[in-house]
Amino acid sequence: RSPTPPARASPRGGSGAGGRMTDTRRRVKVYTLNEDRQWDDRGTGHVSSCYVERLKGMSLLVRAESDGSLLLESKINPNTAYQKQQDTLIVWSEAENYDLALSFQEKAGCDEIWEKICQVQGKDPSVDITQDLVDESEEERFDDMSSPGLELPSCELSRLEEIAELVASSLPSPLRREKLALALENEGYIKKLLEIFHVCEDLENIEGLHHLYEIIKGIFLLNRTALFEVMFSEECIMDVIGCLEYDPSLSQSRKHREFLTKTAKFKEVIPISDPELKQKIHQTYRVQYIQDMVLPTPSVFEENMLSTLHSFIFFNKVEIVGMLQEDEKFLTDLFAQLTDEATDEEKRQELVNFLKEFCAFSQTLQPQNRDAFFKTLSNMGILPALEVILGMDDAQVRSAATDIFSYLVEYNPSMVREFVMQEAQQNDDDILLINLIIEHMICDTDPELGGAVLLMGLLRTLVDPENMLATANKTEKTEFLGFFYKHCMHVLTAPLLANTTEDKPSKDDFQTAQLLALILELLTFCVEHHTYHIKNYIINKDILRRVLVLMASKHAFLALCALRFKRKIIGLKDEFYNRYIMKSFLFEPVVKAFLNNGSRYNLMNSAIIEMFEFIRVEDIKSLTAHVIENYWKALEDVDYVQTFKGLKLRFEQQRERQDNPKLDSMRSILRNHRYRRDARTLEDEEEMWFNTDEDDMEDGEAVVPPSDKTKNDEDIMDPISKFMERKKLKESEEKEVLLKTNLSGRQSPSFKLSFSSGTKSNLTSQSSASNLPGSPGSPGSPGSPGSPGSVSKSTSQMAAITTK
Repeated sequence: RSPTPPARASPRGGSGAGGRMTDTRRRVKVYTLNEDRQWDDRGTGHVSSCYVERLKGMSLLVRAESDGSLLLESKINPNTAYQKQQDTLIVWSEAENYDLALSFQEKAGCDEIWEKICQVQGKDPSVDITQDLVDESEEERFDDMSSPGLELPSCELSRLEEIAELVASSLPSPLRREKLALALENEGYIKKLLEIFHVCEDLENIEGLHHLYEIIKGIFLLNRTALFEVMFSEECIMDVIGCLEYDPSLSQSRKHREFLTKTAKFKEVIPISDPELKQKIHQTYRVQYIQDMVLPTPSVFEENMLSTLHSFIFFNKVEIVGMLQEDEKFLTDLFAQLTDEATDEEKRQELVNFLKEFCAFSQTLQPQNRDAFFKTLSNMGILPALEVILGMDDAQVRSAATDIFSYLVEYNPSMVREFVMQEAQQNDDDILLINLIIEHMICDTDPELGGAVLLMGLLRTLVDPENMLATANKTEKTEFLGFFYKHCMHVLTAPLLANTTEDKPSKDDFQTAQLLALILELLTFCVEHHTYHIKNYIINKDILRRVLVLMASKHAFLALCALRFKRKIIGLKDEFYNRYIMKSFLFEPVVKAFLNNGSRYNLMNSAIIEMFEFIRVEDIKSLTAHVIENYWKALEDVDYVQTFKGLKLRFEQQRERQDNPKLDSMRSILRNHRYRRDARTLEDEEEMWFNTDEDDMEDGEAVVPPSDKTKNDEDIMDPISKFMERKKLKESEEKEVLLKTNLSGRQSPSFKLSFSSGTKSNLTSQSSASNLPGSPGSPGSPGSPGSPGSVSKSTSQMAAITTK
């Protein structure tokens, strides 16, 4: 059928001129299909259906919303095939070459008019097409059984207009298209047309040439492989392109043949001995040129109108790759010349560009064929060849080699990893393939670092444990990461270490900042995915201290990258990292940056506060104590968030527990009370125990000195009781301090561990504290942050147990 019209009527104001019509449901755009098979917008108006005396039947009327003039008056013909598309379109044909469409603003309006049309034709409105087109074509087929072929006019110059009309009129009907294609195939008609083309060119018969353009374009739209094989044969293809130069819509003809014969040059970097392969390469280039440059843009045609042309090019490319792959002499010569030092630079550039295009063609292959293709290249030594090429001075050659390397990494990173680990046993670190890639990334001269970004992505793929293999004999992750940190990591971090020897970056230009940001991005990825390899590297090389020097950069994006790196480390909640941070006082650069940022409410401010908030919420005790002991004076005046005051509160609670050893004996009393309890309560508490994070289980370890831990058998016997008791104590203390700070002048109930009478007051103060405006959300509920309901539930359970 006809191509789908453009979008429906846009929902602007629905009233017409002088407010005649306000019903937006009936608001439509009227479209007609032009000779080029494109939809022309005839205007916007409101549609109605009524009996028109002059037309003797129910008709569709559309009046313009601008002036009320009649845009459309069309009788609903009982035999016309009306089609509903996309819920808001109604399409039909008035005459053989006159297609109309109504595009509704609203689905409801479309449904109303569709019901009227179906009513006139006696159809059920649930159908999408009112007349069955298949029946029509079957009738045609039945009528034409006696003469199955289509009669083509004799191929003469005087009848070109008639032939062009026949081709154009056959395109809308699938049956006529089929018959036309068969007639063109059987009678060798295309070659006769191309002979007339030569005559027209010799006579400079422009009218005839215009008709030939329409005929050849129509033949393309028949979408038949058999016709394409004739048109794209060596003897015909240039004449077909010649016909397509004479587009009637252009004032001057295009010079496509001149470009293909004089400007476009075929370079054989390695002589191709197979004539069939050579012809296939020429043909594919020219057909691709027709598709991309000569034919009108595909949007003009119906959907899938040129699908066979796409397939023709696709299968040609598959054949070319296959034939080249099988020609061992060709590939051997290619790699030999690539790596030969005697090869001149221009020749090498051509060889690398050929190999790049060869790899690009391989993307059309099916997965199993692509496997065979890359195996062949690997066996031929593509990786050692790339290593040689990447070590050369020519930037263009290196750039093409990088593109080839990216195809290999994306296809099979394990193959690349295996190669670099093997070569490490024979070569110095400087000339390893991965180190060459890192050096190219570092030395990228593009101000925007386009190449460096691509290379960083490839490195990330190579060091990503997610795509590493694990077999019974070896683990690729262990082997490769061990290799990478020993042989390559120092090359990657060299620019970072060189630029951070002082208190601020020694070079702080935009390009250096961008490069360092890329390196930090990869290091942050390593922190997240490489666990002990990166941990050892960071602590032994003091990497975090160097990274935090970049907090003083004038480029905010770089300072934020440095902060993100530290935040990722703190997020691991690893005590090895925490001890390293505290020992080296690595919060100092962050606090300095926070204070230098002043009262500006920006990303830096938010990111630093979020880091401290994380430490508070996750209750990382060692870092909390370190921050308060060393930086409280600098941070105590920050009151627009409660983060730092909350940290101070955590710190004071810790200290109070450490300073008051009597808490431990009181716990023993409580344990004796709780030791015998019913099974159901125990199940509830065990569930809470297992649903709580490991970090919360470590809560308050400092309260009991190590010597006491070994003595207390009961601590080992009843860990659930111990955990729940600590949780209760912690909640009561936090709520007490919150009450004191929030209720100005009022004393909160005392929690001096007088449990005989304190149970009730504990519960009431819990609820009152949780209702205070501005009080932080449930700081005493480590297992379920931000859910006060769970706090009161657990507390009330505990109250029941203690009073029992």
